[in-house]
Amino acid sequence: MSGSIYIGISGWRYAPWRGVFYPEGLAQHRELEYASRQLPTIEINGSFYSLQRPESYAAWYAATPPGFMFSVKGNRYLTHILRLSEPEGPVANVLASGVFELREKLGPFLWQFPPNFKFEPDRMERFFRCLPHDTDAALARARQYEPRMEGRTSLDAGPKRPLRHAIEVRHESFRDEAFIALLRQYKIALVVADTAGKWPYMEDVTADFMYLRLHGDKELYASGYSDEALERWAARIRAWTGGGQPDDAQRVSGKAPPQRARRDLFCYFDNDIKVHAPFDANKLMQKLGMR
Repeated sequence: MSGSIYIGISGWRYAPWRGVFYPEGLAQHRELEYASRQLPTIEINGSFYSLQRPESYAAWYAATPPGFMFSVKGNRYLTHILRLSEPEGPVANVLASGVFELREKLGPFLWQFPPNFKFEPDRMERFFRCLPHDTDAALARARQYEPRMEGRTSLDAGPKRPLRHAIEVRHESFRDEAFIALLRQYKIALVVADTAGKWPYMEDVTADFMYLRLHGDKELYASGYSDEALERWAARIRAWTGGGQPDDAQRVSGKAPPQRARRDLFCYFDNDIKVHAPFDANKLMQKLGMR
């Protein structure tokens, strides 16, 4: 028995996709409605550039079918500008900004760091301590939002549900056993990021789920995945969701991950420039026997 598999795309609003992935003449405001019926999950990346509003999250919830899952990309103000300096307030702002409006469709949070951000254990651990692992803890944190958020928050978290977090790093200093140990201590997933060799590639299992971002294996954000490459990813996904790991996994840590019968997995194609992402996602789903 394997875990649940969610394969999708990073973002959905791209002009080159119109008339190629999206049907000719489809209204822009219906693109999420269409994409969410082709794929089971989408990564919200607008939240990376600016905090979104509760009414946007509510509209995205309404546009998508039952069983659909979103991942939410954490705001770059915290990761790229503040560089995790005093993270408590900015994390509260993200949680208060409207993510609870996604209700049961709220999947993992993705926190991506810039290429010049180096591993500093104390700074990273302070950030990890801020990250809630259920909606009750998230609500408690969200209520500590900064004054600038007044009038644009949503603080109805609904029934208690688990929350997950994944970290994408882009500096070689993170290729460190201490970083992997810290992720495991706080039950946070290391993003397996395929970046055409530009940034570190690590496959350590650090949580009860896996998070993959496929940016292109030959040209960053642009190249499509061959049939052979997709078969390779399908085999790796079967290993991870079955509770194991690939025999040739590129690991930093010499310690094996905790034994599990199954793991959930989220995989997002971000090779969007030439409209490969939605089609590659669909092909990978077919190889895994998904719809």
